[in-house]
Amino acid sequence: MATDRPILLVEDNADDEALTLRAFSKNRITNQVVVVRDGVEALDYLFGTGKHAGRNTTAMPAVIFLDLKLPRLDGLEVLRRIRADSRTTLLPVVVLTTSREAQDIREAYQFGANSYIRKPVDFERFLATVGQLGQYWLSLNELVEA
Repeated sequence: MATDRPILLVEDNADDEALTLRAFSKNRITNQVVVVRDGVEALDYLFGTGKHAGRNTTAMPAVIFLDLKLPRLDGLEVLRRIRADSRTTLLPVVVLTTSREAQDIREAYQFGANSYIRKPVDFERFLATVGQLGQYWLSLNELVEA
């Protein structure tokens, strides 16, 4: 069940991280949220390497919320590597970013994003958006079982 699986939030901006966590809480999304702050750490978490060595990699997240503008390794490259590996190719990945660039949108979908959402600037809209995302990806969407 998706509510038993964690959410992986890949976000380098502390303010956006705090807003997202607050939005999850306000929308009664109770899944554990694993926060990683750059693309390398995201891949380390997913594949059980680096600072996440030894993590049980059979316990994959229900959904990944992925920012594009990340240090060390950008979100598009993270997405490309997620889709290239059989262990993660089917994980739902929602790009949650401030980018309005048509090229970013096109590449995100070309690399296999399940959805591309621009972060609303208005806090109330942000709360509503995250609530809808949580409802869809954690309650309505059917996940492939490992």
